[in-house]
Amino acid sequence: MGLRTFKGGVHPYDGKDLSKDKPIKELKPQGIMVYPLSQHIGAIATPVVSVGDTVLRGQKIAESAGFVSANIYSSVSGTVKAIEPRRVAVGDMVDSIVIESDGKFIETGFEACSDYTALTKEQIIEKIQNAGIVGMGGAGFPTHVKLSPKNPEKIEYIIANCAECEPYLTSDYRSMVEEPEKLIEGLKIVLQLFPNAKGILAIEDNKSDVIASLSKKVEGESRIEVVPLMTKYPQGGERQLIYACTGRAINSKMLPADAGCIVDNVATINAIYTAIVEGKPVMDRIFTISGDSVADPCNFKICIGTSFKEILEAAGGYTTEPEKLIAGGPMMGFSLFDIDIPSTKTTGGLLCLSQDEVSKYETTACINCGRCVEACPENLIPSRLAKFSSHGDKEQFEKWHGLECIECGSCSYVCPARKPLAQSVKTMKKMVIADKRKK
Repeated sequence: MGLRTFKGGVHPYDGKDLSKDKPIKELKPQGIMVYPLSQHIGAIATPVVSVGDTVLRGQKIAESAGFVSANIYSSVSGTVKAIEPRRVAVGDMVDSIVIESDGKFIETGFEACSDYTALTKEQIIEKIQNAGIVGMGGAGFPTHVKLSPKNPEKIEYIIANCAECEPYLTSDYRSMVEEPEKLIEGLKIVLQLFPNAKGILAIEDNKSDVIASLSKKVEGESRIEVVPLMTKYPQGGERQLIYACTGRAINSKMLPADAGCIVDNVATINAIYTAIVEGKPVMDRIFTISGDSVADPCNFKICIGTSFKEILEAAGGYTTEPEKLIAGGPMMGFSLFDIDIPSTKTTGGLLCLSQDEVSKYETTACINCGRCVEACPENLIPSRLAKFSSHGDKEQFEKWHGLECIECGSCSYVCPARKPLAQSVKTMKKMVIADKRKK
């Protein structure tokens, strides 16, 4: 059977060779830790500690402020120094809890579970909610909400997003190489919630070793299969992944559950395993630091709240002064002007690039070549949408399905005129959505 995929997409330089063969190293932070109270979609968490309090690793420091929200836990032991606004990767100032680590990492008690098959569905959801698990691939949607659809009996597929299609990032790959059992057992825990569902491990074929090893490990699992995917960006996009694996299409007005699917990425499923089996909340994550300006591109197991600056120092610092710093991957990540910002549940990498190639491009007139149309995984006409954006024409933008854009950046990548198509569409999309919320 041929590799599964979707229409459109691009093939950028993947840069994964820099770090994919580097085993995960544990990084124990020594400095100030910062925990933004908004590391998820939904209501901002409420602090349950005060300045001067002594905290332990694994202690809850902020409580979810509603069903669509998430708890936050300290990843170190130490003292609460401040509760104040701090800068985060997207540039916003967010209220945060600042903790000075004592370097001892004294943990609070955790309640392990020797047999998760004995747990009820309600107990599993409760443990996931208490652990503060969110979409750790970047979305930040609270996982207990995603796993509580209106009609759970209609869920037919639980798709583990193992694609990791963003260039340079290799944290999920290393997790699958070094701890495949966590992924498989985590997926089995989720399947326990949905008796009519089948589990899919969806992996791009540039990870042939992982496809082979996971296929062997699930040979006896009647409800789990490995599905090889064509290596293409944005193969890991939720809509593209669902279509590639099931042939079912969804749009911006639908949820994956409407197509009988639930999608979680590797880090999220691993966190589910850790919460259910080990009884531990979200405190750590695997993080890739890469790029040609980094002395030792590698993968770390970091304590959430560790500053990017400290992660960079652990990777040997810069070999050359970078022109471009990016939180996340180069296609959908956020440009940084400072690395003195904290890692969060949703930050999976830092790129340090010696050349800012994009800023050197000179934008020219559109030549109507249609490359952006061919590349768009949502079958849109990005050049036309960008034109509506530049004219402030919200009505035409919406009429031409601008809200269906997934902001993957494929159109900008292929444009010979070097027009910032994705940025234009994204800006107008935000304006249209804001208008709808006002109404």
